[in-house]
Amino acid sequence: MSGHRDLDLASIRASLAGASGPEYWRSLEELANTGAFQEYLHREFPEQASEFTDPVGRRQFLRLMGASLALAGVTACTRQPAEVVVPYVRAPEEIVPGKPLFFATAVTLGGYATGVLVESHEGRPTKIEGNPGHPASLGATDIFAQAQILALYDPDRSQTLKQQGDIRTWSAFLGALRGVAEAKRGTRGAGLRILTTTVTSPTLARQMADFLAAFPEAKWHQFEAAGRDNVRAGAQLAYGAVVDTRYAFDKARVVVSLDADFLGTMPGSVRYIRDFAASRRVRGETKEMSRLYAVESAAGNTGAKADHRVAVRPSEVELAARSLASALGVPGAPRAVAPASAQKMMEAAARDLLANRGASIVVAGDEQPASVHAICHAINGALGNTGVTALHTEPVAAAPVSQLQSLGELVSDINGGRVDALLVLGGNPAYDAPADLRFGDALEKVAFTARLGLYEDETSARCQWHVPEAHALEAWSDARSFDGTVSIVQPLIQPLYGGKSAHELIATLSDRPERNGYDVVREYWSASAASGRFGATGSPAAPAAAPPPAGSAACA
Repeated sequence: MSGHRDLDLASIRASLAGASGPEYWRSLEELANTGAFQEYLHREFPEQASEFTDPVGRRQFLRLMGASLALAGVTACTRQPAEVVVPYVRAPEEIVPGKPLFFATAVTLGGYATGVLVESHEGRPTKIEGNPGHPASLGATDIFAQAQILALYDPDRSQTLKQQGDIRTWSAFLGALRGVAEAKRGTRGAGLRILTTTVTSPTLARQMADFLAAFPEAKWHQFEAAGRDNVRAGAQLAYGAVVDTRYAFDKARVVVSLDADFLGTMPGSVRYIRDFAASRRVRGETKEMSRLYAVESAAGNTGAKADHRVAVRPSEVELAARSLASALGVPGAPRAVAPASAQKMMEAAARDLLANRGASIVVAGDEQPASVHAICHAINGALGNTGVTALHTEPVAAAPVSQLQSLGELVSDINGGRVDALLVLGGNPAYDAPADLRFGDALEKVAFTARLGLYEDETSARCQWHVPEAHALEAWSDARSFDGTVSIVQPLIQPLYGGKSAHELIATLSDRPERNGYDVVREYWSASAASGRFGATGSPAAPAAAPPPAGSAACA
């Protein structure tokens, strides 16, 4: 369209002089109604816009545009779970719109359970809080338990069962897996392996025992990226047997932490936080607070709350432990000197510990070598803490083995051609296993591999089959907490994406593959509980504290 210089102003004035009443225009070009303005109007609308005045042409245009949009939508659509959005014919008696319901269940971290209460609105879980009646939480939670709600609704969760990247049905996978299982019956399970994370579920442990009984030549391996191999090895070194240790921080007047973040990440930390806080309150007849000494190689919650804290190199933690044992006169402890930065604090800690025999705790972090854990056992034994503030129980894990060694044996068998079928239940070993094992490369050498996981991650990418895993709020199960207490894990919602639990996957290898998680868990506890007791109010009790195995702990 031309500029104002091309307008005939004289003719515009003449046109305005002959007009009567108000007139409105958007520009001088529209007022002049020039040919250039008419061309602009014609080009303002889409191509073939003139056909819109014809009913047949307009209908044809909408038909073509609708088909184009539909085809574009098909290419970008995702497979959504089936939803039934209908009103209640008869509303459940316990559901009142806007009023939440609360369900007792448990969530796990590293295999260890924490009892929680889950808030639900109209059938949808919305919030997690601690269960006041559960000994592992006493009404509190940590960030990991709170995040379970976010994980449940995470859109990045695995939503489809796949084989080599192609979507498949559960029946197709079941047929393939059953075919492998039937072929292995003739060889007593030779070449069949199952890899799991740490298992504390009594039901799953029984299923694994039944599986190994049916396939004697098969093997069960475990691996947890942040496992407790050093803790178990330290107990073995001190007592000659694997025991678990839990601590009564509410009864301790002096605590020495050797790179142990018991207020942050250790199993039982939610309970430990409350117990430690109770020992710090001055009320009633209590006139003094407990005292905390922390030796740390990295900043943590425990060090932040310590009365006395010193930072040392990771390699110096054991030297600090040996110097403390030497100052306390622990049998078998050679003379040792603490690192210069920690020497004064360790001397003060030793005096404090001697003044509070039977009311103190020395605890080592899970990452510390077995020797440091053995030294802590020896110190607690020499101070009379064992059985009072340091309590030993049977292992919480169903199969307390060296998980790093177990994974190494699996990789060795794969590389030796002795494995032709592998099930990976949980975890992501292709990502977090030690790099020198090259676990991801080993996976590709196995003829049949299947992975059960919440996400399609590095391990799923190396496996032939990927099965979406049901979330903890979608599946029945059970698990033990740090002190051995068993909790029943109950779902609050049907699996959003048709996920399966480890119980259901292992059940497919049995002679009754149709069982679901509820049937498996209920069957186990019905057989294990006393007659008529299963389903009664109350929860299974934790195992009583046991004395350490025969023999006294001494420094290694």
